[in-house]
Amino acid sequence: MILADKIINERKKLGLSQEELADKLEVSRQAVSKWESAQSTPDLNRILMMSKIFGVSTDYLLKDEIEQAGDGELTEYEGDYSPKKLVTMETATSYIDAVERTNPFIALGVSLCIASPAVMMALSTLSQYGRCSDNIASVGGIVILLFMVAAGVFIFITTDKDLKPFEYIEKEEIDTAYGVDGMLREKKSRLEKRKSSFIAVGVIMCILSCVPLLATSMMNSGGELTSLMVGVLLIMVSVGVNMIIRGNAVVDACNKVLQEEDYTPSGKRLNKITGKVASIYWPIIVAVFLGVSFLTDKWETTWIIWPVAAVLFGAIAGIIKAVRDK
Repeated sequence: MILADKIINERKKLGLSQEELADKLEVSRQAVSKWESAQSTPDLNRILMMSKIFGVSTDYLLKDEIEQAGDGELTEYEGDYSPKKLVTMETATSYIDAVERTNPFIALGVSLCIASPAVMMALSTLSQYGRCSDNIASVGGIVILLFMVAAGVFIFITTDKDLKPFEYIEKEEIDTAYGVDGMLREKKSRLEKRKSSFIAVGVIMCILSCVPLLATSMMNSGGELTSLMVGVLLIMVSVGVNMIIRGNAVVDACNKVLQEEDYTPSGKRLNKITGKVASIYWPIIVAVFLGVSFLTDKWETTWIIWPVAAVLFGAIAGIIKAVRDK
């Protein structure tokens, strides 16, 4: 193992990002990136600083696979290193390709689930004002809602099959083969501008989704139009979320392999716990939403369950993080 690989391994063992290690060494992030991609070599002073930060000897950093023991005998390096799965260049490329291929479909599935009540709400409103029969409104609305949700679930199941072989990248601490980090950082750098644009559009769509509803309410345009605007709100939110997912996915995939930002080793352990909570929490929310909506037949107001549930889940995730940190 060369110096570049040792710096990467030791940095990841401590859960440090390149920026954090650079701050400790009083250098730029670009300098650390060049060391890890073997484009340059740190000076002796930085080697000494890294040996203290990583808790290893300078011999280990400078010599291949060995360190200088206290009695002068050369021995194999023995740290608190636990075996990790190695992500090769081929695996990393296949993973990123799979994410790029499935991302638009996952975003579509989420949009279908978010927008699924919109048609039912529109038909229910038209029925209340005598513009269509109650049977068409109730049966047709339910059928379309279930069809859209079923389509979304089908998409999730089929795309999950493509991503299943790479599940360990998101959940486990990993090592990367030589050259992988450099390749992913270059790709991530190219996608950052696209990510920012997609997220900006998505967030703006979500914020503006309330405007039609507020406008019709302020103009006293009548209950019919106001109720229809709730459906428009859901459709706009579904489009906004679609944009956010499409902008984030590939950059997040790079971060998962690089184990940076939200996907450091400690972050992955936290995400695993949060994911288990989410697998219980959101089905309960869906059941509550459908139960309350069918019992009250107030689809134009029960949508408020979703933003409230999202805020509560954010609070739950924050509590989980605080408890784990403590």
